[in-house]
Amino acid sequence: MAPEEFPPAGSVTVTAADGVATVEFAHPKGNSLPGSLLRTLAQDVREAGARTEVSVLLLRSGGNGPFCAGASFDELAAIRDPKSGKEFFLGFARVILAMIRCPKPIVTRVQGKVVGGGVGLVAASDYVMAAHAAQLRLSEVAVGIGPFVVGPAIERKIGAAVFSAMALDADWRSPDWAAEHGLYSQTFESVGALDAALEVFVAGLARANPEATAQLKRVLWEGTDDWERLLDERAEMSGTLVLSDHARRAIDEARRR
Repeated sequence: MAPEEFPPAGSVTVTAADGVATVEFAHPKGNSLPGSLLRTLAQDVREAGARTEVSVLLLRSGGNGPFCAGASFDELAAIRDPKSGKEFFLGFARVILAMIRCPKPIVTRVQGKVVGGGVGLVAASDYVMAAHAAQLRLSEVAVGIGPFVVGPAIERKIGAAVFSAMALDADWRSPDWAAEHGLYSQTFESVGALDAALEVFVAGLARANPEATAQLKRVLWEGTDDWERLLDERAEMSGTLVLSDHARRAIDEARRR
């Protein structure tokens, strides 16, 4: 599906076959994630993970362009008070929590560039396979806020020092950099090569002992029991900062690009 064919409000679709539930989100603006899509995505991940016939989730986005452009700038610009600001950023918190609490492993396919909140989705995944077009960056400081909600998942994957550098320097990171620092598990020269390897890997994982993968999933995310509270606090921080004059100017400028 080409971007111009995506529904204007975006969509999330779920299909299941041979033990694999594929969750695909799409939005015409670079697969960005407005609040409505975040709510649906979190719910669909929870429901897919609860299905007894499903052994693994495959997370992907639509089209051949960006994997995810992060938050919707239109929605950020429309926030008028701290309460609604917090609620918007809680959308990302709920998706991250749904992913790490999911009892099934989540494999994520990254075909193109990843920005802001999209990096959080990558970090909350259990295994990530990416094409060489899949550069990524944290852009939040550049628009007057910070990667507070997605930060814990990213920092857990790449460490505090590397996260600090990535958060403060909004330059693009290469797929090789992401693989070296643990955000990507494998990288491929083309989307075709990515999809061929992805099909084999996911099918094999779907045949694994479900009790073993469920216990491994719990082990991988040990120490995150307090993240509901932590991400709630972080969403409040972002929801207040987005109302600052500095953030307003930066978001307006980003929308005009």
